[in-house]
Amino acid sequence: MHFSSYQNLRKKLLDREVSCEIVVHEYLDRIRKDQDKNVYITVFNEKALERARELDRKLESGRRPGKLFGLPMAIKDNISIEGAPLTCASGILSNYTAVYNATVVERLLAEDAVFLGKVNMDEFAMGSSNENSAFGPVPNPYDKSRVPGGSSGGSAASVAGDLAMVALGSDTGGSVRQPAGFCNVVGLKPTYGRLSRYGLVAFGSSFDQIGVLSKNCDDAALVLGVIAGKDAADTTSSYHDVPDYNAEMDAVSVEGLRIGVPKEYFPESLDREVASVVNCRLEELREAGAELVEITLPESDYAIAAYYILTTAEASSNLARFDGARYGYRSADTEDLGRMYVNSRTEGFGSEVKRRIMLGTYVLSAGYYDTYYKKAQQVRRVFLNRYQEALNKVDIIAGPTSPFPPFGIGDKMDDPLEMYLADVFTVPASIAGMPALSVPAGFDGSGLPVGLQLIGNFFDEGRLLGVAKTIQKVQEN
Repeated sequence: MHFSSYQNLRKKLLDREVSCEIVVHEYLDRIRKDQDKNVYITVFNEKALERARELDRKLESGRRPGKLFGLPMAIKDNISIEGAPLTCASGILSNYTAVYNATVVERLLAEDAVFLGKVNMDEFAMGSSNENSAFGPVPNPYDKSRVPGGSSGGSAASVAGDLAMVALGSDTGGSVRQPAGFCNVVGLKPTYGRLSRYGLVAFGSSFDQIGVLSKNCDDAALVLGVIAGKDAADTTSSYHDVPDYNAEMDAVSVEGLRIGVPKEYFPESLDREVASVVNCRLEELREAGAELVEITLPESDYAIAAYYILTTAEASSNLARFDGARYGYRSADTEDLGRMYVNSRTEGFGSEVKRRIMLGTYVLSAGYYDTYYKKAQQVRRVFLNRYQEALNKVDIIAGPTSPFPPFGIGDKMDDPLEMYLADVFTVPASIAGMPALSVPAGFDGSGLPVGLQLIGNFFDEGRLLGVAKTIQKVQEN
C-alpha cells in the first residue's frame, strides 16, 4: 500500500476506502521488517494504532477531520513528545523520558497527525552522516554501504524508505537539507523564527530550526502551514503572518524569475556529476522562462570557520546542563561532585560531541573570545548583508545542496574537517537565518541522489516551494 502524496491518502481516508488503522498498521509492519536499517530508535506500536483507531472513531462520529487527518509521521529524536523517550541519540539521555510536548508536536496532534516513532540522528544533532549516534549509523536507502546524511539522517531515510510519509528534522547548518539531498526527498529549513523551538533540544540556539522532510512539496507546504506561527513559549518565534503555503506555492511561476547562481557554489572541487545534474535542472528552469544570473558571494570561504566557531560556542553552553546531577546518565564512579561531573560527561557523550564542547569552550575562553567568537559574529553580519544584497538583485539563489554524492559509511569519520565540508553550501543560509530548501535533482552515474538547494529571502518559503515543485514536475514529465 503506497500513496503518492498525503492528498491522495487523505481522499481515501475521508471516502472510507481505507481506515487510519490499516494505514498505520501497514507502516508499522514496514518498520518492523526494516529494523536492520536502524532508522527508528523508538517505535510507537500500540500508541500509534490506538491513535489511528481514535481518528477512525472521530470520522465515524461525523466530527471534522483535521488538516493532517491520519498523516503517518516520524519525529527526530531531539524533539519532545510527552511520555516518549527523548535520547538525542546520546548515551547521556538513554534513559530519559520527555515530560511535555514540543509546540510543533501539539500543533500536529491538534490537526490529527499520527506519530509512528522517533528516528535516529547524529548525537545532539552534531554531524553530517548519522554516524555519530549511540544507536549506530543509518544506511542510505539507495545504497546500504553509504550514509543518508545528517544530522537528520533518520528523518530523511524514513521518508525515502516509505517508513513514514512526512518527517520532522532539525537544521542547524544543513541537517535537514543535506540528508534530503542524499536521500532524494524534499527538505525545507524555514526562516529562523518561523517555527517554535520550544521542545527542541538545543545545540546552537541562534541557528537551530525545525524542518520538514517529505517526498513532494505539497506535503511539505501543508505541514509547514500547520506548525508555523508565533509561540508564547519561544521568544525567538516570529509574529510574521502564516500564509496558505499551498496557495502561495501554486501561484508561483518561473516565467521571468531571476535565479542567482553563485560562482562560489561551483568550485573546481565540486563533484563533476553533481555539477552536471544541478546544471541540467537549472537549464530546464531557464527553458521554462527563468533568467539565470551569475552572482558572487566573495566571503563564502569563511562560512564553515565562522559557523563552527559560533555553534560550538553555543553548544558548550547548551550542553553544560547534562552533568549527571539532575537527569540523564550518571556515572557509577562518583566519589565526589567533580568526579561525578567529569565521569558522567566522559562516559555519556560521544567523541564528536566532546570535540565540539571543547572547541566551544576554547573559543569562549578569556584569552580567545575576541580573536575567535567576536570575529565570527562580525563575519555572520557580513554574510547576512551579502545575501540580502544578492536577494535584492535576484528572486532566489540556487546551487548544489552538497559538494559530493552520498559517501561511504566510515569514509570521513577519521577526518572531521572533511566531514564538516559536507555542509559548505548549506551553512551560509543558516548563518543568515534565511529559508532554504533541498529538492531532488536527479541521480549521478552510480544511481546516487543529487540535491539542488534553493535559498530565499526571509519568510519567502512559498516561493521556494513553488520553484521546487516546478523542478519536480519537469522531472516527472
